[in-house]
Amino acid sequence: MAVIETLNTGFGSWNPLIWLAAFIIAIILAWFIWLRGESDYRKGTEQTKPFISGNAEPEKGEVHVRGGNMYWGFTNALEDYYERLVPLHSGILTDYILWFLGVMAIVMILVLGGGLI
Repeated sequence: MAVIETLNTGFGSWNPLIWLAAFIIAIILAWFIWLRGESDYRKGTEQTKPFISGNAEPEKGEVHVRGGNMYWGFTNALEDYYERLVPLHSGILTDYILWFLGVMAIVMILVLGGGLI
C-alpha cells in the first residue's frame, strides 16, 4: 500500500493530493480577487465611519438602541406565542436541561415505539 493513494469508500473517494491542490487553487483565487479590490481604502479616515443617512455619528454612550425596539414587528406578530413561552424561562440551567431531557424522552418513545414519527 502506497503512502498516498485514493481511498475508495462506499460514498465516494478521498485523495489528499487532490484536496491539497484544490485548497491551493482556492487560496490563489482569493488572493487574485483581493488584488483586484479597491486600493484607496485608508484606516482612521472618514471611510471607516458608518453611514447614518448623512447624520453625524453620535458619541459612544449617548445612544442605546434596545433589541426590543429593533425587533418590535417580529415580537408584536408573535405576541401570543411569547406570552406563553416567557413564563417557562426561569434562567436556571437545570430547568433547561430538564426540558431538553423531557422532550428527548418523548421523541425517543415516539421513534422507538413506532409512533407518529
